[in-house]
Amino acid sequence: MMAKRNRGGGPSKGVSVPADPAAADLWRADTSDAVRALLVSAVLCFSRNGFHATTTRDITAAVGLSPGALYVHFPSKEDVLFEIVRTGHERALEAMRSQADTGDPIDYVRGLVARHVVWHARHHTVARVCQYELAALTPEHHAVVMDLRQQFSSVLRLAVHKGVRAGAFDTPDVNRAVRAVLSLGIDLVRWYRLDGTDSPEELAGFYADLALRMIGAGSR
Repeated sequence: MMAKRNRGGGPSKGVSVPADPAAADLWRADTSDAVRALLVSAVLCFSRNGFHATTTRDITAAVGLSPGALYVHFPSKEDVLFEIVRTGHERALEAMRSQADTGDPIDYVRGLVARHVVWHARHHTVARVCQYELAALTPEHHAVVMDLRQQFSSVLRLAVHKGVRAGAFDTPDVNRAVRAVLSLGIDLVRWYRLDGTDSPEELAGFYADLALRMIGAGSR
């Protein structure tokens, strides 16, 4: 897929973006075509080969740029990784938080889990980098990402606690249950493919009902 057009015009001359539907809608609207191309290329390279086995030449060559072009936009290869991982976590968190709380604990948790699963399925390539390349981040960048991950847990934990107090859920350990539920949406990045038998929405529905059973609600 080609890069999204900037508000001021079309893609930069000479910059082509590898096909990767997972990375299409991640970046800020004001991201330049060159930066967008580098980020999408890095997602593919890191996902295939890992961060340490990927060179800056690998990233830039895939979009027709010279190796030094990366340093015009990023201080280092690690900064490219941080931009991907931070943005991926922020977008996934936004997807969860877009679920409205209607006052029904079961429907709310079902919606949170479903949105979490749908995002990770649709963006499984980016999410795979977000999950498996964390160790390559600097301590400062790692701390930023860990804070975002804690926010995922907090959103779902508060919803489950609310359901327990309302008598909608019956789980002996909310924290463990929340970790297990979030793991459902994260683990799928190892194997999920958009051309497989389950659409993101179908998988999300199944996982959401499974999550409700895990916290003692059953499905309805």
